[in-house]
Amino acid sequence: MTTSEFLREFETQLEVPPGTLMERKALADVDGWDSMAAVLFIALADEKIGVSISGNQIAGAKTVAELLSLLGGRLTA
Repeated sequence: MTTSEFLREFETQLEVPPGTLMERKALADVDGWDSMAAVLFIALADEKIGVSISGNQIAGAKTVAELLSLLGGRLTA
């Protein structure tokens, strides 16, 4: 799965417009970013990438790029 595909899937889950999630975007600036969104990210990472992520790991992320780094480089460009 590519980074773009993953982000589009996550946007669908968050019910935000396509292109909302850009790597350099601060999570605080993402409409709908809350604890439920974090749970959705954890589930999507597990389902689509096979990576287990904890809530504590997500709590430290400040940008979309930092969230993606939690996937351990499993996405392609």
